[in-house]
Amino acid sequence: MRLDKYLKVSRIIKRRTVANEACDAGRVMINGKVAKAGTEVKIGDVIEIQFGNNNLRAEILEINENARKEVAGTMYRIL
Repeated sequence: MRLDKYLKVSRIIKRRTVANEACDAGRVMINGKVAKAGTEVKIGDVIEIQFGNNNLRAEILEINENARKEVAGTMYRIL
C-alpha cells in the first residue's frame, strides 16, 4: 500500500492530501530514510513523522485497504 494512503486509512493523518504534502516536504521517513508519498509500506516498517516540534514514531502492525475508526488504532504501535 502507498504511504500516503496508509497514513490516511490508519488515521495517523486525517486527509490523504495532507499526508501527500508531508511526504513531499520530507517530513516522513520509513526505516530512517526520507520517503515519498508513493513508497510502498509493509508490515514491520517504522514510520517517523515530524509534526512541527513533535515527532511521531510508529511501527506498522497490519495493512488494511479500509478500516473503521475502532480498527484503525490497531494498525500501528507507537514507539
